[in-house]
Amino acid sequence: MREGKMSMESWHKVGFIYAHPDDETFLSACLIQELADRGEEPVLLLATKGDAGKKNGAFEHSTNEELAEIRTQEMERAAQILGLAVVEHLGYPDGKLKEVETAPFVDAVVDFINKHQLKVVVSFPEDGGNYHPDHVAISQITTAAVLSGRCPSVEQLYYYFTAKLAEDGYKPSLIIDTLPHWAMKAEALRAHQSQILAIHRHFGDLTVCPEPRRYESFVLAYDQGALL
Repeated sequence: MREGKMSMESWHKVGFIYAHPDDETFLSACLIQELADRGEEPVLLLATKGDAGKKNGAFEHSTNEELAEIRTQEMERAAQILGLAVVEHLGYPDGKLKEVETAPFVDAVVDFINKHQLKVVVSFPEDGGNYHPDHVAISQITTAAVLSGRCPSVEQLYYYFTAKLAEDGYKPSLIIDTLPHWAMKAEALRAHQSQILAIHRHFGDLTVCPEPRRYESFVLAYDQGALL
């Protein structure tokens, strides 16, 4: 992985590939909005609809189908706030991405990348950030898609920068200060109301930007045909 600061000026046709609705806001709300504000049309692919996240809000007694619909609607509101041009869902079962057959999963990600002719792809790192099995799985599948040789438009793959990468000696390639964008990020987080308990555990009550969560950081993992 490449270390050191890099400019966003070369970021065009950018796609974010995550596991659940709200991953995009937790990890990259400000990056998405900065891209949108400069005229880009960032797109998002989610592997699940978050249908198992029942303990993070007021929907513990909902069915998986009901929660999937709720979270899809929440995602639409967040997308409008962030400036996402497109949100697509693969609809795999939440919490079970490790059980999904690899080949069709990779095919679906390849299809998304090629449909939008993405040049830059952003996803989780190998450790998933917090070792969540769904996060780890979508990182593996996204990386496999980029390395498959079937996505010729892709020039770069970035991973969200985590404590594990820092412990391993890596430095972020791109750092975005959340503080100037905090009102927007907080609004997008509130859009995911079904997950508000998890949001509060991570970010507090959203009235102020918590210093430990101030920066969105990313590291370059693949560049011009080579995994770094």
